[in-house]
Amino acid sequence: MIRQGESRFGGIDVLVNNAGHGYRAAVEEGEADEVEELFATNFFGPVALMKAVLPGMRMRHKGTIVNISSIAARTTEPGSGYYAATKCALEGLSRGLQKECASLGISVIIVEPGAFRTDFAGRSLRQSRTAMNDYAATAGLRRIGNDVTNGHQIGDPEKGAELIIKAVGSLEPPELLVLGSDAVKVVSDALSTDLAQVEAWKKNSIITDYSD
Repeated sequence: MIRQGESRFGGIDVLVNNAGHGYRAAVEEGEADEVEELFATNFFGPVALMKAVLPGMRMRHKGTIVNISSIAARTTEPGSGYYAATKCALEGLSRGLQKECASLGISVIIVEPGAFRTDFAGRSLRQSRTAMNDYAATAGLRRIGNDVTNGHQIGDPEKGAELIIKAVGSLEPPELLVLGSDAVKVVSDALSTDLAQVEAWKKNSIITDYSD
């Protein structure tokens, strides 16, 4: 598809890695084959596409890569550990790529959406084949049969897409784009919590350096 796009349009200007799906399971409940498929879709698929478009973007010194992550990469709910892990991996790779490509005229935007009224929580959502009783009050609450959020999410997909387009077309594309009022609160609270944890242990942390 990359070759077809380059042949038809003369080059790929923007890649949006949007394909992906959720997976609900306590860490202990996760099935190896399901987790491997999840990473293949949410992480290794985007990696393959990025590597496919980068040669052309480098040659033209122009291009934008948009990687759709999730607020799950900031704060992980019980039962979403594996899904969050795929998004943390995608964000880590994206941050490295940002530094590698900035001088080449290539922008990389990490998008962290909140809850949007898409099919994510509908037929695209999957879960482990097994459910353990000990996790019923934690991860179990978010299994598909107990999730009533689908169709009631606060985010409007059209407005989200419009903002992504605006960011891609801006003179200085953001390295991080947060979508939705819920996402703004989650990300802001997570950053504040992390900073508080760093400050609380700062005196202990710095003593691990070698002494002169």
